[in-house]
Amino acid sequence: MKAKIDYKEITKIIDLLEERNLSEFELEIEDLKIKISRASQKTNSQEMIPVAPPVGSAATSEIPTQTDSAEDQEGLHFITSPMVGTFYRSSDPSSPPFVEKGDSVTKNQTICIIEAMKLMNEIEAEVEGTLEEIFIKNGKPVEYGQKLFAIKPQS
Repeated sequence: MKAKIDYKEITKIIDLLEERNLSEFELEIEDLKIKISRASQKTNSQEMIPVAPPVGSAATSEIPTQTDSAEDQEGLHFITSPMVGTFYRSSDPSSPPFVEKGDSVTKNQTICIIEAMKLMNEIEAEVEGTLEEIFIKNGKPVEYGQKLFAIKPQS
């Protein structure tokens, strides 16, 4: 019998790593082996293997910073990345994007895909409303917790 772990369990492990300020976690059950590690503050930069460009680099400059005014964010629902991976706006390069700025979205509607470890994970809208902003460009890497979309919920 093969051991299984789902996406929600993996995110719980990641949350636990951050909550307990752990730098590494390893789990091995039968034929399943998971190893999650993150760079500590004191790690030599030559030892670090980046999974995405550093914040502030040209590839991530479209990401709003924490200094955005509260007025810009008031009343918006932000959809954040539930994992580290690559952001895709459509199911394949020849297909149109799932959503565009200004589109109406419904709850549980697929709005993007994040590829992580060769798995395509559909990300769904959590609320019904109007898509106000898309923060990431197609094909760019995303970090856990990074803003992907802003939706103005329906009143």
